Formats: sequence, structure tokens, C-alpha cells
Amino acid sequence: MSHAENRVEWCFRKAADETARGRPHRGLVAQRPDRELARRHLAKAEHNARAIISFKKTGFSDWSASAAFYTAYHCFLAILAKRGYESRNQECTFALIARLIETGELRLDRDVLRRFHALDPDAVAASASVTGLREAEQYGVSLSLEEKAYERVLDLARDVLDRTKTIIEE
Repeated sequence: MSHAENRVEWCFRKAADETARGRPHRGLVAQRPDRELARRHLAKAEHNARAIISFKKTGFSDWSASAAFYTAYHCFLAILAKRGYESRNQECTFALIARLIETGELRLDRDVLRRFHALDPDAVAASASVTGLREAEQYGVSLSLEEKAYERVLDLARDVLDRTKTIIEE
């Protein structure tokens, strides 16, 4: 069983356990596919992508990494909503996207996911992913993102957004 499969199984069990205890879940649940919710997540992703540019214009480019991360995150939530899943956990979201790619249920290059988040922290240096860059900028003391890093996160956000639009409308 792959790392993603193990993580997805854990996420479903976590949600079931929390729901059984009368708590809001923080995992994964299967539900009816919801194209409208998918489109709303896509709108949020587009909103976040515009924020990347806005942050740079107003002197807050360090927040562009976070906006790029959440652009991708809402794209992935859109894909899951269209396929009939609800995720309330970032790790669970990334794991399910990875599993859908592994099983061929989602036609998305695994590298797109890796550029945003490495499921196996040993496989890719933390700073190589947008998640790593977001954490460095969010928790660090830098007040601006280097131009090369800014261009990279903007290009990645645009790429995942374009790919997700195609997937949602299929």
C-alpha cells in the first residue's frame, strides 16, 4: 500500500471516529459529487491567485506564497467536491489527490502536486514545495519574497488553476 493510500485510509477512519463521537470531522468523507461546490472552490482559488499579484503590488509579497498555496488547496478541494469527497484536513486533501493520481482516476501530473506539497517529507526538500516556502515566509522574518520565488509561485498557481478549470468542466 502506498503512503498516499495509507494516509487516505487513516483520514476516512479519523472522520468516521470523530463523527461517531458527535464532533465535526477533520478528515475525509464520501458524499454526493457537487459540481456547484467545486465551482465555488474554483472561484476561491481564482480569488487567491489575484491576491498573489495584489500582495506584490502593495509591498507584501511574502504573503504571495500563502496565497499560492491556498490557490492550489482550493483547486484540489474543487476536484474532490466534483468527485464526491469532503476534506477538512490539508494532509488528507493532498493524500487523496495523490491517490486519485496513482489510481488513474485523476488525470493530473503528480509533479503538479509535488510542487505544492511533498507527501513524503524525505522525498523532496521542504523548500522545494510551495508548502515549504509558505511556511518559511509565514513563520519566518522575511518581509518580501525574492523575485525568482515570486515568479515561481505565481506560475505554479496559474498552472494548477488552468488545469483544475479543465478538470472541473470535464
